[in-house]
Amino acid sequence: MDLLKLILASAGEGIYGLDGDGRTTFVNPAACRLLGFCAEELIGEPMHAVLHHTRSDGSPYAREECPIYAAIKDGKVHRVENEVFWRRDGTSFPVEYTSTPIREHGRLVGAVVVFWDITARKLAEDQLKAALRQVEELTDRLQKENLYLQEEIKTEHNFEEIVGQSPEMLAVLQQVEIVAPTDANVLVSGETGTGKELVARAIHHLSPRREKALIKVNCASVPTELFESEFFGHVKGAFTGALRDRAGRFGLADRGTLFLDEVGEITLDMQSKLLRVLQEGQYERIGEETTREVDVRVIAATNQNLEADVDGGRFRRDLYYRLNVFPIEIAPLRLRQSDIPLLARHFLGIASGRMKTRPEPLTEDHVRQLQEYDWPGNVRELQNVIERAVITSRGRDLTFPLSSTGNTVPLPSREDNVVSDEEMKRRETENTLAALRRANGRVYGDGGAAELLGIKPSTLASRIKKMGIERRR
Repeated sequence: MDLLKLILASAGEGIYGLDGDGRTTFVNPAACRLLGFCAEELIGEPMHAVLHHTRSDGSPYAREECPIYAAIKDGKVHRVENEVFWRRDGTSFPVEYTSTPIREHGRLVGAVVVFWDITARKLAEDQLKAALRQVEELTDRLQKENLYLQEEIKTEHNFEEIVGQSPEMLAVLQQVEIVAPTDANVLVSGETGTGKELVARAIHHLSPRREKALIKVNCASVPTELFESEFFGHVKGAFTGALRDRAGRFGLADRGTLFLDEVGEITLDMQSKLLRVLQEGQYERIGEETTREVDVRVIAATNQNLEADVDGGRFRRDLYYRLNVFPIEIAPLRLRQSDIPLLARHFLGIASGRMKTRPEPLTEDHVRQLQEYDWPGNVRELQNVIERAVITSRGRDLTFPLSSTGNTVPLPSREDNVVSDEEMKRRETENTLAALRRANGRVYGDGGAAELLGIKPSTLASRIKKMGIERRR
């Protein structure tokens, strides 16, 4: 008996015994230390009444449901891996225990309970789970970034560097240099094709965030019902079609820059959620209750008059002020005539290199003609016209195909240069319709209307909607 007491006293596990009525018959020192009771306080007392014992969620056991007492009733060994014992001082700790029946001459006379404090193990498991979640999130983010960068590589930028020496363009470059080192949000405005994305890239590449990703969202191309998933991501099963976890653009842009192109197309409902993440730096994925912290600099771009949209109730005023911390406006190409020769020669060199042809010289007459045109499509239209001219010249003098149907047409003379705003809108609508007819109503892909016009498919889709054009026309 003395040897048994010595063994019990030496054991590192908590051990106590119960008689057939559930009263404590013995308690070893480890159990007293773990529970905060002395042996005299427990011996002879009904252990269930003294020891507060709960499930892992904190809900208590009724005596008749307690796994410890079950061994006394059914004579089976009960092993439990995830429950909680409470100490005398009101604190608790996770336990794993076994309740083993004691028999005397074949009759059940009690049970012996052996329990372990598994706090350290639970902590290690939680840390491992957190580490695995972090690895999974990082893996998902790297996969998404890799996919995003692959898409970016496949996307041809309007031009590879900012070209221009006009006072208007030099002023833009000066603003870029001023704001780039800061974390201020920037709103870049200007007509379609003026190079707003290029300015955003320049700001990012000159900023301290240059080592992280510049993530782009074309707000005009995102379906309304998918805005929240596109921005913040979702977990698998959050909605029909959510087959796997998605990081979302804010998650991908963490510690980097998020470029919101055509920001005026964001719905009012989504604007409030965007405002929250800009103000608090926090968001939740769809289907997930975890609040995530994010550090993102936002550069937004628009070809709309956002102030007018604010006055008309189509854009939140507080979000407008949050985005418009540092405004940059890019002048249309028709107001930057001194940039046209530089841009034309720049695009001529790029197109000739791509076509592997000898660059044809740009004459003074060419420059005069180009400078007399209004360029409703701005720099993007100029690049498209130059590229078509290289394709059609085939070693002859350059001519400039400005019709969306692909026919080579003369540029308007100086007398034809001045037209009313209403006439310009009519021409643009007719030009868009001509491109859609030639492409059989197809906007995207090779030979699509967007390619014929030399603009992005998302821009054309937005233009079609704005003009009220029905595709079947």
